[in-house]
Amino acid sequence: MSKQNRHPPKREKAGFHQSGRWSLETAKARFSELVRHARDEGPQRVSVRGREAVVIMSVEDYDRLAPAKPRLPFVEFMESLSLSELNVERENDSGRDVEL
Repeated sequence: MSKQNRHPPKREKAGFHQSGRWSLETAKARFSELVRHARDEGPQRVSVRGREAVVIMSVEDYDRLAPAKPRLPFVEFMESLSLSELNVERENDSGRDVEL
């Protein structure tokens, strides 16, 4: 009898594959590991009921991919909304009479 095949080859951990794909259950149970893989190895895909649902990625990857959104000062933002057709007049209402 040969000792050559004494130990079976190491299997991938359930729910995770070397290609960066995780089942939702495994991703939830091993979230810290998922985050570590996303930071060290790149984006990780998570599937729900066998269908890919989301990608977890490092903030550096996200910032590189997402366009920067310019932020306007509040007054410029409000002026840019073109609200000229909006009626913002208030009725002259002095309240109601209350018996004391």
